[in-house]
Amino acid sequence: MAGKKAARQRHLNQETDGEESASAGPEAWKIHYEKSWLHRCYASLLHKDKQARKAGQLFSGLLAMNVVFLGCAFISSMIFNRVAIILRDVWIFLSILKILSLCWIVYYLLGTSRKSHAVLYRDSHAGPVWVKGSLVLFGACSILLNVFRIGYDVSHRHCKSQVEILFPCIEIVFIGVQTYLLWHHCKDCTQVQHNLSRCGLMLTMATDLLLWLLAVTNDSVHKEIESALKGNETSSCTCLNTTACRVFQKGYILLYPFNTEYCLISCSMLYIMWKNVGRHIPHQQAIHASPKFKLHEVIFGLVLGTSAVIIGICIFMTYQIQATSSASRQTAFVLYYSYYIVLVPVMTVGALAGTVIHGLEERELDTLKNPTRSLDVILLMGAALGQIGISYFSIVAIVATDPGDLLNRLILTYSISLIIQLITQNIFIIEGLHRQPLVEDTDASHAGPHPQDSGPPSDETAASRSGQEPTPPPGDKETESKEGEKCGDCDPRRVYALETQQEVRMGSSAYTRTYSRLNWKRKALKEISIFLVLCNIILWIMPTFGMHPAFENGLETSFYGYSTWFAIVNFGLPLGVFYRMHSVGGLLEVYVSS
Repeated sequence: MAGKKAARQRHLNQETDGEESASAGPEAWKIHYEKSWLHRCYASLLHKDKQARKAGQLFSGLLAMNVVFLGCAFISSMIFNRVAIILRDVWIFLSILKILSLCWIVYYLLGTSRKSHAVLYRDSHAGPVWVKGSLVLFGACSILLNVFRIGYDVSHRHCKSQVEILFPCIEIVFIGVQTYLLWHHCKDCTQVQHNLSRCGLMLTMATDLLLWLLAVTNDSVHKEIESALKGNETSSCTCLNTTACRVFQKGYILLYPFNTEYCLISCSMLYIMWKNVGRHIPHQQAIHASPKFKLHEVIFGLVLGTSAVIIGICIFMTYQIQATSSASRQTAFVLYYSYYIVLVPVMTVGALAGTVIHGLEERELDTLKNPTRSLDVILLMGAALGQIGISYFSIVAIVATDPGDLLNRLILTYSISLIIQLITQNIFIIEGLHRQPLVEDTDASHAGPHPQDSGPPSDETAASRSGQEPTPPPGDKETESKEGEKCGDCDPRRVYALETQQEVRMGSSAYTRTYSRLNWKRKALKEISIFLVLCNIILWIMPTFGMHPAFENGLETSFYGYSTWFAIVNFGLPLGVFYRMHSVGGLLEVYVSS
C-alpha cells in the first residue's frame, strides 16, 4: 500500500504546477481509473457476446451438417440399392424435414419477428431486387411443377399410391411459405432468440440443399415421363386421360430445371439470414445511398448482347430439331460448339477490359464486413468449378483419343475457351463487387455546370484545385471586415463546424468533378456489364431447357464409361447452370455501382 501511495504521489507531483493543477490532479486520476474499469467491463461484455455468437453458429452448423449427411446417406442408398431404400423412403424423410421447417417458419413469422426489439437492424445488401425476382419466378415455376406432378399422379391413380400425391402437396406449401419468409424477412438481423433462429434457418437450408441433391441425382420420374412420351409406357400403368397426361408430362419436363435453381437461391438467402442473426450494423453502414438501375446511355453492349441472345435462340431451336435426327446430328453439334467458340472469347475480352478499367479507376475498395458479398464470391468460385471440371475431363478425353477430328477439335477449343472465360469473368465480377458504389452528389451536379462545360475555370475553382485559398475580389474587403466583426464573439466550436461543412462541400464537389472527367470509364463498365449479362442469360437458357451435347456427343461417354461420365456431368452441369444465373446478379451489381 505504501508503494502504491508513493507512486500516486509522484504522479500527482509531476502534473502539479501551482494550486490549480494540484487541485485538478486527483480528479484526473480518479477519472482515469473509472474509465479503465468501464473499458475493461465493456470489453469483457463484447467478448462474451462474440463468444456466444460463435457458439450458436457452431451448434446450428453442426445440426445442419448432421441433417445433410443423413439425407445424403438416404439418397445414396436409394441410388446404389433401389431394393432396400426406395424413392418413397427418401420422400418421407424429406417431408418430415419440410414439416419441421414449416413449423419454425410459422413460429418466426408469428412470434419471433413480432417481438419488441426483434429486428433493430436490416442488412441493406441482402436480397437485391433481382434475387427476389428470381426467387419468386423460380418458386412459382416450382409450384406449377408440383401441380403438374400431382395431375400426372392423379391420372395414374390406379397404379400410384395416395402417399405419392401427398408429397408434392407438402412441397407446394413449403415453397409458398418459404418464399414469403425470404421475400419479407431476408434483410432481418434478428436480435432475439438467437439460437432458435439459427437452428431453424440451418434446418430449412439443409432441407433445400437435400431437395436440390435429390433433383440432381434422381431422374427416375423424368425418365418415366420421357419413356411415356416416346410410347414405351407399360400396359400395367397406362394413363386414364391421354390428352391431360400429355399436358402434365410436357409441363413437368419443361419446368423441371427451375426447381433446382429455386433450391440454390433459397439456400443462399437463408445463409445470409443465418449470418445476420445477432449482427449489429453501424449506423453509417446501415444508411447509405443505393444506386438505381437505369438503362440509359448504354448502346453497344445492349445491341451486341441482344444479338447474341437472338442468335443463340435460333441455334437452340435448330439444335432441338436436328438432334432428334441421326442424319443431321453431327451438324447440330458443329453448330452448337461453333456458336460457343465465337461468343465465349468475346466475353473473355470484355471481362479482361473491364478488369483493366477497374484498375484504372480511382474508386476505393469497400472493406466493410458484408456477408452477402462474401457469399456471392464463394458461390461464384464454387459454381464455376462444375463447368471447369467438365471441361478438363473433356480435354483429357480428346487429347487421349483423336484430337484431329473436326468435332473433337471444336470440343477441345470450346473447353479451353470456357475455362478462360469463367476465370476472367469471376475476376471482373469480384473486382466490381469490392468497389465502393458511385453515387453522384445531386446537389453539386444541379448547382451549376461542370467546370469543363462552362469555359475556363475561375480563380476560385483553380485555387480550390491547387489547395490554395482563393483571392477575394477587391470589393469584398469591407464584407470580410463586417463578417469578422460579427464573428468576433462566435463560439469557436461553431466556427470549426462551419469550416468543416465547407471543406466537405468542397470535397464533394471535387469528387463529382473527378468522376465527370472519368465518365468514359464508367460508361465502358456499364457497356461491358450489360453485354455480359445478356450473354450469361442465353448461356443459362440453352442448357436449362435441354441442350446437353456433353451427354449426346458420345466422345466422353465412350472414354470414361456411361456411369462415370453420367455422374460427372450430373454433378457439374447443374452447378454450371446455377453459375450463369448467379453471375447475372453479380454483373447487375457491377452495372449499378459503376
